[in-house]
Amino acid sequence: MRSIYFVGPYKPIMCGIGYYTSFLTRECPSGKWGVISFDLETYGAPLVVDDVEAKDRVWYGIPGRRDISASTIVEGLKKLGAKKGETILWFQHEFGIWQDSQNFIDMLRNLDMPKIVSLHTLHYQSLETPTGLRSREYDLLRALLPYVQAITVFSDGVYHAVTSAFPEHGSKVHIMKHGIHSFPEIRCLSRKEAKEKLSDFLVHESSLDQATKEILIKQGTFLDPETVVVGQTGFLSPFKGTALLYSFRDDLQKIVPHKRIVAVRIGCPANELERIYTEELRRARNNRDKLLLEIWLPRNTLPLAQRAMDINFYWPSDCTQSGIIAHALGAGATVACRDLEGVGETLKEAGELVDTNLGHLLVKSKNLILHRQLRERLEATVLKYATEFSWANQARRHYELAGHIMATDVARMVIDAAVIPRTHTPNERMPTRNLKS
Repeated sequence: MRSIYFVGPYKPIMCGIGYYTSFLTRECPSGKWGVISFDLETYGAPLVVDDVEAKDRVWYGIPGRRDISASTIVEGLKKLGAKKGETILWFQHEFGIWQDSQNFIDMLRNLDMPKIVSLHTLHYQSLETPTGLRSREYDLLRALLPYVQAITVFSDGVYHAVTSAFPEHGSKVHIMKHGIHSFPEIRCLSRKEAKEKLSDFLVHESSLDQATKEILIKQGTFLDPETVVVGQTGFLSPFKGTALLYSFRDDLQKIVPHKRIVAVRIGCPANELERIYTEELRRARNNRDKLLLEIWLPRNTLPLAQRAMDINFYWPSDCTQSGIIAHALGAGATVACRDLEGVGETLKEAGELVDTNLGHLLVKSKNLILHRQLRERLEATVLKYATEFSWANQARRHYELAGHIMATDVARMVIDAAVIPRTHTPNERMPTRNLKS
């Protein structure tokens, strides 16, 4: 089996892609993986107190986001004991991580070994280019594709956008769906049990101020069987449509008058932009049926909160993929979301409530509240999706692709050495669509 060396941020750096990589490495075969990451002191992101599994498999030696080179990557491989001929480099790309695209391309060009890049933030519904990619994404791919053996994308939409824009590189594009968490101990809880556990955490264990705790107790927000909780979790980003949560609650209350509808936003700001936005949310809450709980949920409590919500509402203004969605699906949570980019595609495939029209999403939410059978069917479909695209299955698919790329690369070198003209045929490449992972 080949060894995969991932390149990008990694725990304890607070970064969604860093945690994405850690979820993969947990499922990788022992001794067959490594991570080349950034210097923890110079990367410029908060660090989370966290145990890093197999610390000997991680090298924090990349000096900074703009100070990258092929020689640094090679040094990391040597430090980790990578074996030539058995190693494939797998980069996790996001523009905020690799801020100098030309430098990133130069690094790839100067690395004489098999390379795969997972592109986390590509769009396919943009008006900036005819294929739906954004302009800077198109420019990056045009420069990048000649110097890698493969790229992976997270959605059918992005796959079609990239292969339409660059048909000459179509054989290099593979779909690798975002991994989904497994929370069997949470998924087996009824909504009532999940609400009780969440209420117990918020009232007795969380860092919420006492006044907010008393509001939760007095109103029985999570304990009243006649109360429907529409909620949202995660950082208080203006791009997640949090402000719409409160108005969505008002509209839902009008069409389901015999139920008490409460909107609950749980999260905290991560930067100055989000702190400014949080002030707007504070003015919009009323501490009756519109609550704002400003806390950071521990990792084991986040999926519990998502399971406890009768409906997790998201109406993002900009998105590609979402770790929050991966947690929600793994918890068997009910999600009502805008049909936008990769998040919309993922949720549709998982059987959740998705629409491009907010009014239509409102009606779908009403029907779910009123009909128990719809809820049960939705949860069964979500469970099936979460199982198919579990992190364990996604890690396996990474190694399948790595093995295919390595074998193809060796075959290509043999052919080139024999000076035999190479003929490209459609059957030459691995069936990309079978990798829907």
